[in-house]
Amino acid sequence: MQANIQLDDMDARILTALSSDSRRSYADVASEVGLSTAAVHERVKKMVERGVIERFSLRVDPDRVGLRFTAFVAIRNDGGIHCREVAPLLRDMPEVLELHSVAGEYDFLAKIRTTHARALEDVLYKIKAIPGVARTTSTVVLNTEFEDRPLQLPASPET
Repeated sequence: MQANIQLDDMDARILTALSSDSRRSYADVASEVGLSTAAVHERVKKMVERGVIERFSLRVDPDRVGLRFTAFVAIRNDGGIHCREVAPLLRDMPEVLELHSVAGEYDFLAKIRTTHARALEDVLYKIKAIPGVARTTSTVVLNTEFEDRPLQLPASPET
């Protein structure tokens, strides 16, 4: 587990400005937060170097590219193979968008997007064929109200 990196209020404001649209220009962010463009650029560069910013990404509308079917799949191991051996096999499946190791009755919770129910069925057969997978339980999403919400950064401690 990595240590928390303390962000000052200005770094937090820059992250908040970029989290809704990472393509915003540094000049635009600088105007919003009250710094020079060069200062924003330098702070972003340092946050990338420290691993605070992992990447800049693109959000594609899944409906517009035909990935209209979403399901959450709980996956239970049988204990014969360690979870750390199963996770890389799930990572190799392009339909698995997220994979979370969880506590409780199941070992993993996967978010899966496919074109239709039959494609989900195919993915489930692949998952069940992984050595060590004992059981899956699927929850089909009817509608997504929101997702990919930017992180709400914790308030920095008073200095």
